[in-house]
Amino acid sequence: MPALLTAEFLKLRTVRIPWLLLLAAQLLVVAGISGFVVSNGGALHETQQSSALAHVGLTSVITLIFGILAVASEYRHQTITDTYLSTPRRDRVIQAKLVVFVLVGGLSGVVASAAGLVTAAAWWASKGTSFSWSDAGMWQTIGGSIAWNAAFAAIGVGLGALIRNLAGAIAVALAWIALIEGVLSQLVGSDVSRWLPFNAGLALGAGSHSASADLLARWAGGLVLAVYAAAFAVAAVATTARRDVI
Repeated sequence: MPALLTAEFLKLRTVRIPWLLLLAAQLLVVAGISGFVVSNGGALHETQQSSALAHVGLTSVITLIFGILAVASEYRHQTITDTYLSTPRRDRVIQAKLVVFVLVGGLSGVVASAAGLVTAAAWWASKGTSFSWSDAGMWQTIGGSIAWNAAFAAIGVGLGALIRNLAGAIAVALAWIALIEGVLSQLVGSDVSRWLPFNAGLALGAGSHSASADLLARWAGGLVLAVYAAAFAVAAVATTARRDVI
């Protein structure tokens, strides 16, 4: 397993696209917080800090794609054959990818949080308002957002292993987030839709003063998201172990 982990980190260091995705995550946070401040217009308050930093959680869409690339891109470029020939235990390959990309997904959330804090503090200062670094609600939002990024990276690895077609897996993921959960919310109501993956993530990374009654509590959202991540991971390992490479 240590050799597999080293190989996965080596792949990350030698491929450009993952780092461009992580850069896009930071830009998304900066743009989101800036848009929040500009649209607010008036003076900023301490109670709005957690709402501003809730944009960190939205970068989970990037780590979801990041996780999909971990597996599906190897099938697309047919490097997965060499990977499995060097390590016949396919389940360990997927397990190594899960470990590495959950760590990187969480690290991406940490970096996005740092970018968000710097951006928010700068905007608060520009408005002549002191930025409270001791705001507990803000730190809860940040912690939840980091966990959301890590969980979506695991789901992405699982989805990439299950679908294997890179374009298809990304299309399914984005369609689910942008369309399917919204449609299901209208059809079945919030009592059911709040248990879906993206809504669970929203609950986990929500601002302490902007959480919707339609969402789960933060702890419940985290628990539900962890179950989804574990389910995708188990399905990916089990399916990959018994399915043909091509």
